[in-house]
Amino acid sequence: KDQAYFHNGYNKIIFAYHKFSIMNNTTIKIAFILFCFLLIASCKKEDDNTEVISDFKAENRLSLGVSAEDILSSGNYSKLTVEFVYFGLFRPTELAISNFRSFLSERLNKPGGITIIETSVPEVQGSPFTSAELLAIEDENRTVYTSGDTIAVYVFFANGVSSNDTSTRVTLGTAYRNTSIVIYEKTLQTLAASNPSVALSTLETTTLEHEFGHILGLVNLLDDDIHTNHEDTGHPKHCKVENCLMYFESNTRSKILERFSGRADIPELDSLCIEDLQA
Repeated sequence: KDQAYFHNGYNKIIFAYHKFSIMNNTTIKIAFILFCFLLIASCKKEDDNTEVISDFKAENRLSLGVSAEDILSSGNYSKLTVEFVYFGLFRPTELAISNFRSFLSERLNKPGGITIIETSVPEVQGSPFTSAELLAIEDENRTVYTSGDTIAVYVFFANGVSSNDTSTRVTLGTAYRNTSIVIYEKTLQTLAASNPSVALSTLETTTLEHEFGHILGLVNLLDDDIHTNHEDTGHPKHCKVENCLMYFESNTRSKILERFSGRADIPELDSLCIEDLQA
């Protein structure tokens, strides 16, 4: 691209040189030199602008956990926007959205406000979804990125399942970038439909808040928590306190149904996880 700009500017200079070569007036020569300088400067400026435009997604393509402090505090960003992306009937329940909003308000310091926006998209093809496909889906459908004093988080409520699922094991959700989450809404709906005593809104809220906890750096995601002794060595990056939101019990269908059967309350962060967030 730089070569294209160079050749374009060079051709213009040669044309101008031939046009004025027969003139010996000193004023014209000075004007010609000034013209060349401005032409090259304009090419450089155009190139710089192109680089800035192509980089606007960079802040949202970082490793999981590195934006935890920016999301928690108001130091660099006083506002948070969370974008829910979904197709048709795979929108989360109103109760889950309300619960999640309360969770954010309780845990984050965003004096400029917390906003949840919804983006309805055409049916997303390709289930079961691989990691590479999730990145492509985000690139195609995400509309809100970190800018100015607002940090943005993307949540895709998938109308499909994870490629890691088996006949007995399922994935409820995954946080995979510093501001990116997938919730396998189809899996949640299937589980809730298979057992009338399992509330879909409870499954949604727990999964959404759990994955957001990973975005906030839990548990010991960057090896910088003050309470490293509560990390579950059997399931790294999770809490070993059984009633904690960040606890990992099992990803088998039967165990998930057993845990959520008849349950209406949402697991909360235990005191050690809270202290890690406040540190």
